[in-house]
Amino acid sequence: MFGYININGKELSEESKKAYQAYYCGLCRKLKSNCGAKGQMLLNYDMTFLIVLLTGLYELENEESEITCALHPTKKRTVWLNEATDYAADMNLVLSYHNLIDDWKDDRAYAKKALAKMLDKDYARVKEKYPRQVKALEDFMRKTAEVEAANETNLDAVAGLTGEMLGELFCWKEDEWAEEMHTLGFYMGKFIYIMDAYEDYDVDLLKKKYNPLIPLGKDNGQDMDTLCKLLLTSMMSECAKSFERLPILLHADILRNVLYSGVWSKYEYLQLKKKKLEEKAKRRPHK
Repeated sequence: MFGYININGKELSEESKKAYQAYYCGLCRKLKSNCGAKGQMLLNYDMTFLIVLLTGLYELENEESEITCALHPTKKRTVWLNEATDYAADMNLVLSYHNLIDDWKDDRAYAKKALAKMLDKDYARVKEKYPRQVKALEDFMRKTAEVEAANETNLDAVAGLTGEMLGELFCWKEDEWAEEMHTLGFYMGKFIYIMDAYEDYDVDLLKKKYNPLIPLGKDNGQDMDTLCKLLLTSMMSECAKSFERLPILLHADILRNVLYSGVWSKYEYLQLKKKKLEEKAKRRPHK
């Protein structure tokens, strides 16, 4: 579920890349201060996007510092922290918690079950602080399990569950921007779900695991890639429309970079990987 919302560094200015990295380092520091070293293990770029989005929308002021990071001991790192960092760190934690539980249920990954157990108190703290968002996430996990058990083939309905959940998480404050933020998060969530299903398609097909794209693949054959590209493009188009309706000037270049380019990095990687496999198969001598 993580790893799809990132920047395209090749198309971003050095100044904006440094700003994005400063927010990322701020998220890392906040996870550590909230949960200890185990919190840093949950770090991801997806929530960095949320920090930049909320910072731009509410024009938040940053608390800036310079630190020496254990992973980069030779050079000091710039850290930016604000109210959105606190919120994103809490949302990062609850999302990661359920992701760990889900991995445990799917693969019996004991290490992930143990890490989730270590986060129980932190999860309870966030649940008390943000009951609406955590309830949305818990409802999402329950409903997702139900549709998978029922082998639901309605892709729009299944992807919509992720959309509804992320829409609630994107609504930090219940104010005049809440509806638009929910819409942005809704289509972002649907995009993430479809991209995740697309990435897992071949493995799920081989292992006969649930994936709502499999029935579509059987019906559409060689047009599967084209269909997925159209679905993904449609989701991001709606997401971008919501963003453009928001009065965001601060860090708008970073946010547009993510929405119009960065989110496609994984898709382009998968296409390149598929092309290489096809070329390798052509070169293989036939027996």
